[in-house]
Amino acid sequence: MISFEQIDLDQLVAGILAGCEIDRETASAILSCPDDRLPDLLNATRRVREAAFGRRVKICVLRNAQSGICPEDCGYCSQSRVSKADIPVYKMQPIAALVEGARVAVDSGARRYCMVCSMRGPARPDLDHLSEACDRIRGEFPGLELCLSIGILEREHALELKDAGAGWINHNLNTSRRFYPRICSTHTYDDRVRTIENVRAAGLSTCSGGIIGMGEGDADIVDLAYATRRLEINSVPVNFLAPIKGTPLGGMNSLTPEKCLKAACLFRLLNPKSEVRAAGGRELNLGARQGDLFNAVNSIFVNGYLTTAGWDYARTREMIERAGFEPETAA
Repeated sequence: MISFEQIDLDQLVAGILAGCEIDRETASAILSCPDDRLPDLLNATRRVREAAFGRRVKICVLRNAQSGICPEDCGYCSQSRVSKADIPVYKMQPIAALVEGARVAVDSGARRYCMVCSMRGPARPDLDHLSEACDRIRGEFPGLELCLSIGILEREHALELKDAGAGWINHNLNTSRRFYPRICSTHTYDDRVRTIENVRAAGLSTCSGGIIGMGEGDADIVDLAYATRRLEINSVPVNFLAPIKGTPLGGMNSLTPEKCLKAACLFRLLNPKSEVRAAGGRELNLGARQGDLFNAVNSIFVNGYLTTAGWDYARTREMIERAGFEPETAA
């Protein structure tokens, strides 16, 4: 094994920008970077990030389109069947509400709007409903990127949604193949990989990342980061567990701001041309160090995360600009 001190960061950056993949020993050393060397890692990562995205930051907004009725047993999720969290529970929101959510997203500076439904996968009425919502949103906001997160998806269904105007489908891997059975038993890691493959086969862009801090080891984080690279994911959300009372992982609290930053750097260095997004839990787990994330990520959520609160656009924009970056212009 090599240590972080043995890595030539200039050589590392040059190799990544030339299209080389970092080896696993180097990836592990990055995740184990000593805290006093973290500024050096952040500076090196920023050079890779800026090569593809400059200093731009894309704003994204989530809409909880169907809440609290998922039959799956994912241990981190407040909307799963095993959760006892006190959250709103409702069936699919009306099309008018989903379109209004898009208007709110645009008013919040968003370039991407993601409608999320707690479900194993969509039934025919769900597909028809969401297709009509996409069509109406696309008609009103042709420049707004549309993403759906609706569980396990077949290729023919993904094709329908693409025809309706969706551009991205989110389906997170969440963690490594090895650790996956520890967080979910009602579907498999391979079910999630198959959905990603179906999305790509339909001509849609893929959105898939994971959650750091669920009790996994560093090797699992490295495995997940490599999986997003191997699957050539277009948009990689990196979540940091926000433990929710009433869920099986409600008592988990293992992250430091430094650990979160090292993980974000690893995902960027392994996905130099993909969008990498700071997603749920950034406010809780990074606090005053959130601005450092922009050395790695080029995208961020505002206005909360389905059943947990988050910073609004004004506060997030101020943080982006204070860190020396620039929000992308809204659609």
